[in-house]
Amino acid sequence: MNNEQVTQHGEWSGSLTFILAATGAAAGLGNIWKFPYIAGEHGGGAFVLLYVFFVIIIGIPIFMSELMLGKRGRLSAYQSIYNIATSGKRSIHWARIGGLATLAGFLILSYYSVVAGEVIAYMVRTASGSFTGQSADGVAYLYNNFRANPEVLLAWHTVFMVITCIVVARGVRQGLEKTVMIAMPLLFAMLLLMVAYSYQSDSFVDGASFLFDIDFKKLFYARDENGLYIADISGAYQFTFSGILTAMGHAFFTLGIGVGSVIIFGSYLRNDISITRVTAFIAIADTTIALLAGLAIFPIVFAYGLSASQGPSLVFTTLPIAFGTMDYGNLLGGLFFLLLFFAALTSAIALLEPSVRWVMEKHNMTRVHAVSWVGIVCWSVGIISVFSVSGTTLRDILQQLAVMLESTNVDMRHRIYDLTAFQLIDGVVTLVMLPLVGLLIAVFCGWIIAPECSREDLNTTSNLIYKIWRFLIRYVTPVLVVVIFVIGLVGWIRSHLLYESVF
Repeated sequence: MNNEQVTQHGEWSGSLTFILAATGAAAGLGNIWKFPYIAGEHGGGAFVLLYVFFVIIIGIPIFMSELMLGKRGRLSAYQSIYNIATSGKRSIHWARIGGLATLAGFLILSYYSVVAGEVIAYMVRTASGSFTGQSADGVAYLYNNFRANPEVLLAWHTVFMVITCIVVARGVRQGLEKTVMIAMPLLFAMLLLMVAYSYQSDSFVDGASFLFDIDFKKLFYARDENGLYIADISGAYQFTFSGILTAMGHAFFTLGIGVGSVIIFGSYLRNDISITRVTAFIAIADTTIALLAGLAIFPIVFAYGLSASQGPSLVFTTLPIAFGTMDYGNLLGGLFFLLLFFAALTSAIALLEPSVRWVMEKHNMTRVHAVSWVGIVCWSVGIISVFSVSGTTLRDILQQLAVMLESTNVDMRHRIYDLTAFQLIDGVVTLVMLPLVGLLIAVFCGWIIAPECSREDLNTTSNLIYKIWRFLIRYVTPVLVVVIFVIGLVGWIRSHLLYESVF
């Protein structure tokens, strides 16, 4: 059965533009910052090896599956799966996978935009010299004041959403393609420039060792907050699955699967492009960006005696100290946050596009009108995260409602009420929605779609590669996704629901 369907919404001009767009969608703020940090915390080189292994057996099979669905369906994530299911005489309820993925991407963008707005603000602040000569207390004071001002956060959230909407409204060739053709080469160039600067530092070897030192002991044994290994009475170290699960989970999320964007990007893919080949390029480029980010960041961290254990907050609370004291710090700091902005923008475009496509098809709207409506709604939902970032927790909200309703019969003992709405939405999306979408896509592509259809759409000349993909997507990938889903969700519930708050 030949797949002759062509998308009515545009098409990538070539495989290079698709690779750049898909890599940009995957290499967001998480890859630029989170990957180097979690790699260092969970064994360095040992973690990297395990992460690459899981990318191969989890990330790549699902990524290929989502591209295949988009390439065959040529419509929104929901409508593509709906049409594939009906043409194969399967239940139309499978289309809900596409709806769930689109909703997940929409929710992620609503709070992702708030963080990206902070990046723009810090790009301006750093380049203008706001952190020059500032002490650690001074930088922390500026950061806390910035986050405590919801009006300022809302303004930068608005700026980022407007930029994202303008790009998406211009369509595939004029918007998405032109943006990634500029943004991705600049992102690579800026990363290489930052790595070159770090290479001149006396701490480059320390930073590289932090990221690449192969020590399986760090990966498999638990450590306390001081980095010391935890031992039982007999002196044996306490074994932990934390590093393994973190590597597995990040491999699942790093390629941007589960949010509908890969399906949409696949719908713009030409029929003559091999899904297997472009997926390999994207996986390599995505991992390369993450490793380059580590080589750029950690030497600076160690050179200035900063703590590498603060995770994502280090971008805003400690790196500005380094940029404020180094030579050409304003330029390099502004360049660093510009790099983060490009990474955030390319990911945001990919997160917005699935919702826009669904609205265009569902309500027969033009692209500009669909982008306007989706952008406004997403911006509005993001206001919840704006106030969450400012420190408002669910407990604060419920207490205010209780006062308004003159009610005293409100049980707020559990830790879940200490979360912000931002943290709650993020937990639901990352721990429930994304693994569930990944699992259902694996089942749908491995067990529901006819083998002759999947073989044709993957467009691989190697029968062995197809057999490996089919084996992984049917048997291996679903099992590992279930492991991520169950252990991650159980851990979250134990932390936030089963124990009382110390409030």
